[in-house]
Amino acid sequence: MNSEEIVRLCKQHTMYTWNKGDAVNPIPIDRADGIYMYTTDGHKLMDFNSQLMSVQVGHNHPKVREAIKKQVDQLTYVFPASATAVRARVGKLLADITPGNINTFFFTLSGAESNENAIKAARLYTGRFKILSRYRSYHGATNACMQLTGDPRRLANEPGTPGFVKVFDPWPYHYSFGKTDAEITEQNLRYLEEVIMYEGPDQIAAMFIESVTGTNGILAPPAGYLKGLRELLNKYGILLVCDEVMAGFGRTGKLFAFEHGDIVPDIVCMAKGLTSSYIPLGAMGVSDPIAAHFRENVFWGGLTYNSHPMGLAAAEAAITALLDEKLIENAAKLESVMREEMDGLKERHVSVREGRCIGLFGMVDLQKNSKGERMAPYNGSHPAMKKFHKALLDNGLFTFVRWGSFMCNPPLCITEEELREGYAIIDKCLAITDEAFEG
Repeated sequence: MNSEEIVRLCKQHTMYTWNKGDAVNPIPIDRADGIYMYTTDGHKLMDFNSQLMSVQVGHNHPKVREAIKKQVDQLTYVFPASATAVRARVGKLLADITPGNINTFFFTLSGAESNENAIKAARLYTGRFKILSRYRSYHGATNACMQLTGDPRRLANEPGTPGFVKVFDPWPYHYSFGKTDAEITEQNLRYLEEVIMYEGPDQIAAMFIESVTGTNGILAPPAGYLKGLRELLNKYGILLVCDEVMAGFGRTGKLFAFEHGDIVPDIVCMAKGLTSSYIPLGAMGVSDPIAAHFRENVFWGGLTYNSHPMGLAAAEAAITALLDEKLIENAAKLESVMREEMDGLKERHVSVREGRCIGLFGMVDLQKNSKGERMAPYNGSHPAMKKFHKALLDNGLFTFVRWGSFMCNPPLCITEEELREGYAIIDKCLAITDEAFEG
């Protein structure tokens, strides 16, 4: 099939996420290798977003491909109550590399399923029902996870299951808790403790956070926040659940983003980078006390594809490649390069408001005037952003453009030269948003 026919049939017979079927304009991708994708027409695109911030080891990695092929020849599927060698190896591998006392894992097929099961585990373990989460969070598109989520995609999915309480992040969209990290941390945690008081500490099972807020800003927590949050939740017997679906597996320059705060959560949820998205797999990791509880009490959760051998084989190879090839260290090293490039964009372009990054996890916000008003409002759009996005694609760079911002999340195997090449394309295309700057 040619590109036109592929797009036509995909739009006619399949549904796309977060979009009207008639409005979507999908890119016909034929193959991918390293940090590049190739359309069916032969157009080469630098993947500056690792697809959904997930292809950590790059596309078409030979060791991951070979592991999947080997597993096909051995065992493609077996029911979840069985034991397999690959399940044993990956469980042990995750226990070895995950910090602290998180040594037991429940395997799923996605980050949303991992978070759904973490909700169940927290409620069953504590005997409490309410769950705290934050307004700038995204935790998945399943029923409960949509209510766990704070961003605007939640609104069309309401009303949902009860028991979810939203709170402000340390970084609200407009409001500020203070000027310094210390002020912001102190004020946000003081506010959070009051919410806990109102909701009833003995009613709250857990608080879910993205260790670094992902889609809704790439927002690393202020200094001291994670430790302060951990202490506050411990005070009331509330579990801390870190959603590491997007930030985990090296994206921030450490294996897990919560390590930057020198804490260990009670539960950690993962997916995406777990297999570099070669095959669907997620996992919920639980601390030893929670694991001990479920050795003596039923965990009321189950999936047909729990501990799927194909996904586990991909995970084993992807994690091994991540560690052996020192891609986490590469992400940490290239953070300064990304920071330098973002600062350069701000110096050269009036439409650049701010750039943020931690490791190779970055976002740039654009502005429409010297007052710093965002190029597009919260949950809104601007014609210049659509033109800018098209220009990036036309010039060979793929990334996500959302509202008045764009993502900078390349595969962790990217080199400094390639990273700078990506920013050179962005630099060129920002002339479009500069033209829309109102002065």
